[in-house]
Amino acid sequence: MYVLAPGVKQDPVRRWALPDRVFFAAGACHILCFAFLRRWPQAGAAPLWFRPAPGFTGNHIVAAAPGWVFDYHGYSRPAAFRAHMWAKAQRWWPGWSAEEIALPPQVLVSEAESKTYRGLWLREPEQFLHDALPRAEAFLDRFPPPPSAGFSPP
Repeated sequence: MYVLAPGVKQDPVRRWALPDRVFFAAGACHILCFAFLRRWPQAGAAPLWFRPAPGFTGNHIVAAAPGWVFDYHGYSRPAAFRAHMWAKAQRWWPGWSAEEIALPPQVLVSEAESKTYRGLWLREPEQFLHDALPRAEAFLDRFPPPPSAGFSPP
């Protein structure tokens, strides 16, 4: 999780100029998740949305499979990921919590479909300054393929 300076998300040029890790942590995590699912459909992962409790910010979407999750950090054990996410969010927003909601993959790249979920409003890849999907695909090149059965990420 990153907290951006005021106005960055509303300025397409400043948003696009963010380092990849920050870009995919603060507003484009759903695009990274979609690219991951498309590249490795055999991994058995699915989109998982962390919807903040009412009155809080800090949405996040990851690719989740039994035994691991994937986001801009790379692969993590689910319990370690949740503990890290909760601790970091609570530093910025005391009392923060989130509900975990499974999403169908097509929601990740459809603004209209995302709006059918309370509290979710996702940009489509082409709604960024440039198409964010090729950027996500290039970012994925930094990581190995998904863990095999029985593998436990660090």
